Amino acid sequence: MQRRRLLPFVAAASLALAACSSPATSSAPSGSAAAQPSTAASQAPATGGTVRIGTKGYPDSLNPGNGVLSEAYTMYELVYDTPIGVTADGEYVPELATDWSVSEDGLTWTMKIRDDVTFHDGTPLTAEDIAFSMHLYQDTEDFPFLPSYVANFETMEATDATTLTLTTAEPFAAFEPAMVFIYVLPKHIWEGVDDPVAFENEEMIGSGPFKLKEASQGEFVDLAANKEYWKTPANVDEVIFQVIDNDDARVRALTNGQVDAITDVPDTAIPTLQNSDNVHVQIADVGAGGSLSDIFFNVVSDENCPEDDGSGQPAVCSGHPALKDLAVRQALAHATDKQQLLTIGTGGLGTPGLSLVPPGLGAFFASDVTDYEFNADTARGMLDAAGYKDTDGDGIRECLPTQDCDDLTMRLNYPNDSTSGPRESDLLKSMWGDVGVNLVVQPLDPDTLTSVCCPTFDYDVIMWGWGSDPDPAFLLGVAICDEIDSGFSESGYCNPAYDDLYDAQAVATNTDERVDLIHQMQQILIDDVPYIIPYYYPYIGAWRTDTFTGWLENDPTLGLEDQSNLLQLRPAQ
Repeated sequence: MQRRRLLPFVAAASLALAACSSPATSSAPSGSAAAQPSTAASQAPATGGTVRIGTKGYPDSLNPGNGVLSEAYTMYELVYDTPIGVTADGEYVPELATDWSVSEDGLTWTMKIRDDVTFHDGTPLTAEDIAFSMHLYQDTEDFPFLPSYVANFETMEATDATTLTLTTAEPFAAFEPAMVFIYVLPKHIWEGVDDPVAFENEEMIGSGPFKLKEASQGEFVDLAANKEYWKTPANVDEVIFQVIDNDDARVRALTNGQVDAITDVPDTAIPTLQNSDNVHVQIADVGAGGSLSDIFFNVVSDENCPEDDGSGQPAVCSGHPALKDLAVRQALAHATDKQQLLTIGTGGLGTPGLSLVPPGLGAFFASDVTDYEFNADTARGMLDAAGYKDTDGDGIRECLPTQDCDDLTMRLNYPNDSTSGPRESDLLKSMWGDVGVNLVVQPLDPDTLTSVCCPTFDYDVIMWGWGSDPDPAFLLGVAICDEIDSGFSESGYCNPAYDDLYDAQAVATNTDERVDLIHQMQQILIDDVPYIIPYYYPYIGAWRTDTFTGWLENDPTLGLEDQSNLLQLRPAQ
């Protein structure tokens, strides 16, 4: 789920920003082990201390149902448990569920639940809490992402305190991936909530290895270690995620010891950090998922324009009319130099993009599908053939007589917390301008960008990104017709043939068959171009080696927010 954007693969994901300020002005709590390293000489391993992690952004919601941005899902992963976990290698492992099985007909799943787990307030966690959480997600249509994980279940019932029984109308191919994102909420708190969407969840009671201590909007989130955690508790006392939105300031905060680690490392700072004393730069593979940069078009049709934008008002659906013309979108795909965008966006560390399914998903990634060659002449020829001419010689092509527009001047929005956004948008403006399409660039803060996107559809082109689940169904679901009204669809794309394939893969229990269906879906999206995927990028983080030890340098994920990383950190002695 990165807008988001950049959702998960959340167990180790995080995103970006830029300008010129000092982190010393932050009001975050003091007490970092970076400022007060341990001097005790002891044979016993050191424990305690506060790990301070500098990040670019703040969670958009402490309510797991409302979360959209990756920073929020980092908190959910640390504060809540889920029935099933997933390793960086894509292996599904027990978490709250000790084991699970499916009936011979593939319609009934049974999970056995641990009996030794308590919420942060001391209340025992039972199968009833899991069933309640799943029903809440399923019944709350205005939650942006989590309802999709439980949409296939017809019944969800706790038959006793340690047994959960789930039924489906048809076999469910992605059961384990769905359970990875069922953040278990305490029924005794949430059953009294009248409006789950409006509930701010300020106490954030979960059962995970960390619990919320304090949060200050836009400044920091302070998590205390749950010393009663049912698995091995963290060795450290606290983890503070401190917002430092300026790239240079965040890098300085690491090198001068104000923070112990940073996410969202700008590629231009990598050489400086690599040459700094006591600093390790982690450039990690994608693990069981991956992250992608995307450019998507507003192609929602008039008949599919939502009647409700989420606030009770009709959606705007103001997309540029020419973008509904497939020839225009295909021409823009030919006009997009992905390699240049990759170089600017990742410093050359990423890989060229193709589809919504990243290479980290293994066989599901359709490396054999046909993409668009970068060729400005081809793009110009396609626009000429489609009738888009520049008759007044101003360098911008005019719209067709049948379209309600003057020329091919389009709005381009991107999140203002994107480190490379200004440079990438300038490059895209130049590339598309070279073929007669003018872009008016406006960065927006992520919350505003989400609000103009979906389901409002008050934009033309957006440049953003996603983090992938360990299963392709989540990201591929962003393009189905039924998600236009929900706000999960960001392009308004609707193709019944694509939807049929999506439904078929959901019940395809034969892996080879499911892989083939998912490859077909990727080719359709490339052919129809609701998206251009410029590149896939690695996770880049950095940490000090003289304040805490135990960072997962060999883990294929970033590791800064990964539970297993923060659980094993110890103060450096």
